[in-house]
Amino acid sequence: MKRLLLIELNEINFNLVNKYTKKYPKNFPNFIKLGKLKNFNTFSEFEYHELEPWIQWVSAHTGKKYKDHKIFRLGDISKSNLEQIFEKVESYGFNVGSVSCMNVRNCLKTPSYFIPDPWTQTETDGSIYSNFIKSILVQTVNDNSISKISFKNIFLIIFIFFRFIKIKDYFSFIKLAFSSYKKSWRKALFLDYFIHKIHLGLFKEKKTDFSSIFFNSGAHIQHHYFFNSEFSEKSNPDWYLDKKYDPFFEMLLIYEKIIGDYLEFKNVELIFATGLSQKEFEKPVIYWRLKSHANFLKKLNISFLNVFPRMTRDFLIEFNSEKDRNECFEILSKIQDENGQKLFGEIDKQNNSLFVTLTYPKDIKGKTFLGIEKNLLLEDELVFVAMKNGEHVSDGKIFTTLSDLSFEKKEFDITELFFIVDTFFKKLLK
Repeated sequence: MKRLLLIELNEINFNLVNKYTKKYPKNFPNFIKLGKLKNFNTFSEFEYHELEPWIQWVSAHTGKKYKDHKIFRLGDISKSNLEQIFEKVESYGFNVGSVSCMNVRNCLKTPSYFIPDPWTQTETDGSIYSNFIKSILVQTVNDNSISKISFKNIFLIIFIFFRFIKIKDYFSFIKLAFSSYKKSWRKALFLDYFIHKIHLGLFKEKKTDFSSIFFNSGAHIQHHYFFNSEFSEKSNPDWYLDKKYDPFFEMLLIYEKIIGDYLEFKNVELIFATGLSQKEFEKPVIYWRLKSHANFLKKLNISFLNVFPRMTRDFLIEFNSEKDRNECFEILSKIQDENGQKLFGEIDKQNNSLFVTLTYPKDIKGKTFLGIEKNLLLEDELVFVAMKNGEHVSDGKIFTTLSDLSFEKKEFDITELFFIVDTFFKKLLK
């Protein structure tokens, strides 16, 4: 009986990938093999505010468009009763595993393994290893802008390291780990390669029928370092990143190893999907992140129940009442610079919560902001994350070893991914 692997290479721009493989074919034999598989173009939503990966991967996992599933926030899947492809496949009698898949809740009855993404409040499979890995991902990903890892999680990484990582891979991990202190994008590469090796080990050990894993370092690097690609006509300022560094090329080298490991499997069908992709911004936008979301809200005398950091600039605030929510909304909405540009340009109300995005795109040093006390200096409250170089576009790619796909067009909606996986397992039941 064949098994199926869904490898989610979030937002990778394969038009740019192809330029690298053409110029450096000896460096990327596995990418070249990938490009020779049956492949399709995909599309998702067309309204830009709906082109978020946490919306589109829900579409891919449920087979429903945004207008039907209505999941707009990262983490909101935990409050939904939508059937996902994971429990659908399990209902047929197959065992299922998932590692870090975006905006996915654990509704599996007996998962082979389940490690949630760092932003979604849902349970692991309950094993000690999965609990440790979840702790590592939550802290390291949500503190990505501060580039610090707690001593506890350093210990946990070492513990997991010796459980899943082979000796031949030690040097690659050590090099990424030590160089990431000055070259922060390598931290994202370390985490992707780390969870890949964990997933690879679990998939082999558990002999899982259907498994999926989500990789995000490529999306992160495109967002923040697109202009450092040797094929970009734009460039980042030297103070941000010297032109001699090309994080996109480094990402491809890591993904080359990852793709190669999956292409080696026998009697396992593969689907590689990007969900969305990215294109270069016309000009870079600065990203800021609150150092401590809770402390900042307290300094503004805001009454709140909980605050949960999400990806980069986003955070969710929960309140005891609608009154507290509305008061917070008013306070945050009024914070702006002297030209009227808001600090939090996107604030979404839902029940007793606010989903907030810190949208201010300019330098904050020495600037005066209205709506806060003069003794509260924003430059002390915020940390520089990056310059955003890439923005989302609807186009995506699917590469697959499945031979019986029959699409009249070479392009289809990302929701079809759900039905491709569903059909694969339905056929195995016959």
